[in-house]
Amino acid sequence: MFSRLRSDIQCILDRDPAARSTWEVITCYPGLHAIVLHRPAHWCWVHGLKWLGRFISHCARWLTGIEIHPGAVIGERVFFDHAMGVVVGETAEIGDGCTIYQGVTLGGTSLYKGAKRHPTLGKDVVVSAGAKVLGGFLVGDGAKIGSNAVVIKPVPAGATAVGIPARIIPSKSGESADVTLTDRKFTAYGITQEDDPVSQALHGLINSASSQEHQIALLWQAIEKLASNRAATDCVPGDAALREHFEADKLNELVGK
Repeated sequence: MFSRLRSDIQCILDRDPAARSTWEVITCYPGLHAIVLHRPAHWCWVHGLKWLGRFISHCARWLTGIEIHPGAVIGERVFFDHAMGVVVGETAEIGDGCTIYQGVTLGGTSLYKGAKRHPTLGKDVVVSAGAKVLGGFLVGDGAKIGSNAVVIKPVPAGATAVGIPARIIPSKSGESADVTLTDRKFTAYGITQEDDPVSQALHGLINSASSQEHQIALLWQAIEKLASNRAATDCVPGDAALREHFEADKLNELVGK
């Protein structure tokens, strides 16, 4: 028990630069308090003491602002960062090393009792502030859920989900190498500018338009060189078509790198 508590405290010190000491984490971090109180609640739940488990969970919610159903399964080194307003459903499962921010809901979309209604988070998943993960599906190891995303379908390992409803951005390597790397860097709030699908689409359109203008200019330059008489030369539209005017770099800067 104490070794697991030390692990929980250490994961907070590793992931939160605002945490200055072990004593501060023990006394001032409601995310840690919610985890510690969930364990006896879960023990009561799985041993048939349903009401007592719910009562401990209710007290933990009142003390911390984090509502975790006693039936939920939570792994080791899970960090509820700030975490006010977090709701974790009965059949939810949270893998080792996950980070969950404030306002997150791990909810269900079914009313059938006993069914798997809530999501399963793999290892090292980051669920950002305000995100809603709804349904009994799997969010793969190392995946990231962007702030305020509404996820209603499985997320592959290493991928990023952003938007409403969430769009899935695959791992950059295509094989979730960012999951298997041992020196993977922690991403606070689970999102970077590189994970914005709209920005990526705009960059692709800008670069494609720039490439097309370059090809057109090369074609006119070739036509001009091949022209052997005055009549053929008249077909060349002038210097304007021979030079490129598309300011791709400026547009990319406006969209954001």
